[in-house]
Amino acid sequence: MKDVITCLAMVWLAAIEVSHSADPQTGAAPAAAATNSTPARGRRGTPNSNDVFYTLGPDSQPRPGVPKGRFTEAKIIPSNVFPGTQHTYWVYVPAQYDPSQPAALMIFNDGQAMMAEPGDVQAHHVLDNLISRREIPVMLGVFINPGRRPDQPEPNPRDWGDRTTNRPEEYNPPNDKYARVIVEELMPALKKEFNISPDPELHGIMGSSSGGCAAFAVAWFRPNDFRKVITFIGTFVDLRGQHIYPELVEESEKKPIRIFMQDGRNDNRRPDNLKRDWFHQNVRLMNALTKKGYDLNYTWGIGNHGQKQGGAIFPEMMRWLWRDQPVSTDPNDMVERSFRYPAKSAAQETGNASANDVKN
Repeated sequence: MKDVITCLAMVWLAAIEVSHSADPQTGAAPAAAATNSTPARGRRGTPNSNDVFYTLGPDSQPRPGVPKGRFTEAKIIPSNVFPGTQHTYWVYVPAQYDPSQPAALMIFNDGQAMMAEPGDVQAHHVLDNLISRREIPVMLGVFINPGRRPDQPEPNPRDWGDRTTNRPEEYNPPNDKYARVIVEELMPALKKEFNISPDPELHGIMGSSSGGCAAFAVAWFRPNDFRKVITFIGTFVDLRGQHIYPELVEESEKKPIRIFMQDGRNDNRRPDNLKRDWFHQNVRLMNALTKKGYDLNYTWGIGNHGQKQGGAIFPEMMRWLWRDQPVSTDPNDMVERSFRYPAKSAAQETGNASANDVKN
């Protein structure tokens, strides 16, 4: 019996070792498990196996009966902030979007990875499911890639562009340059096509790894434009000096921003250089924000440098981030008590809600 248990344990461990994902910091696929059963190693020498324990739930998948939004075609805007580069983006328009009503906005850095299907996040499905149940406001999702020269390739889910685009220079440095790309270049382009609420409380941005660092920078440097932030495995380390954010938080007046941070205890650990230790620096920033009294939520898992945990809890992160949308408590408000249907006139929506109430 002991031999059988040992054999099963070895099979289970082997399955874990080979079931790991690409490293979002470099975009490189992880090395295959060695033939001598040595655990696969990440770019910092830590096992990549822990991420397999995080999987997407039903709110990150298409669900029957839920109205589905649509992606616009890819759009490109030139950049004056980073001359010679351009940014590709896609807009996800929920079925409930009504051009006569101002909509909330969520920006997704490394857009190609956040919209990839199958993928670790599949954010557009989360938007569909949560909007339909009135758990978040009706919002546009804007998936924007890091900038690149016209001769450089577009990033993809296996190559996030650290070596082939302007991603490191845009996302990492603790300055306002990327915030200017979003506020001064992307937002005007969006407002020409869509009715976006001017309220900064209805503007959110998120990202993973360096993209998470960039999301924080947008709100930090432009809090009058963006006030909601989600970071997965944020790269708040000394790549371009961004390890100074905790000190900036401590030395600055509190800003009106809300943040949800996620990281794993095995995220690129560096006992020889804590300035380059991802988990250590995420906790430092969390402590600084907590001490300053920020509206902050965070979770530390067991994972490596990947999006698995962040993607698994992304629906709950969105619920928390957008928890203060207006709510009607009128028991006779049958629209408020119903699912959100595709955009129609108020009379049509009320009729649908009443019909649905009769059926149930």
